[in-house]
Amino acid sequence: MKTIQLKNGEHLSIHQLLANDLPIIMQLQEEVIQSLDDKRSLQPLSEEEFMTILNGNGLMIGAFHHERLIAFRAMLYPKVDEAEHLAADAGIPQHEWSLVSYSEISTVHPSYRGQSLQKKMGYILFELVDQHMYRYVCATVAPFNIPSLLDKFAQQMYIVALKEKYNGLLRYILCRDFTFSGENGEDQCVVRMDHIIQQQQLLDEGWRGVGIYEEQGQWYVRYCK
Repeated sequence: MKTIQLKNGEHLSIHQLLANDLPIIMQLQEEVIQSLDDKRSLQPLSEEEFMTILNGNGLMIGAFHHERLIAFRAMLYPKVDEAEHLAADAGIPQHEWSLVSYSEISTVHPSYRGQSLQKKMGYILFELVDQHMYRYVCATVAPFNIPSLLDKFAQQMYIVALKEKYNGLLRYILCRDFTFSGENGEDQCVVRMDHIIQQQQLLDEGWRGVGIYEEQGQWYVRYCK
């Protein structure tokens, strides 16, 4: 399909993953989970959830180095009537829920981090989304999962909610509207990432998070309206 160049000059080959790739997908996911200091920062998928994507209800690409899977990224086309639909969190009218896709799990083997693979694979995957069928992409990211937040902003997504998902885990809800120009509003403010209630109040008032940055050891979220 495509290739991605590593910093040492070697190339990864990018291929669409299929159902028979499930064993290597599960193996890589487990290796990534075991490498995490905070295992709650990643919401892993079950074999059944992966098979839903691989059997036509989504799209999944993998990066291979010498025929070894070292990263993957997935897009899910959710059922309109699924429980806790992210479109509801994003404020998307119910008659448009069929136009929503999810930016799903993205994993990179620990030995290949620092190569911007998550972001580069995101560019490829978003290009593959049929924008005639799907107007929106939604996703969830844990606060302080900085690589994933930076990745979502790189894909022109923005924070629309901050709430508990997945049995009580705090998550940002992010969204991209392919018909939206991406211009930020004139009113802007900055909030520390650990100030949860203040962020939730802003989001309830119609503000949206458009970026993050670090200053003197603290992470901040930029909001605009």
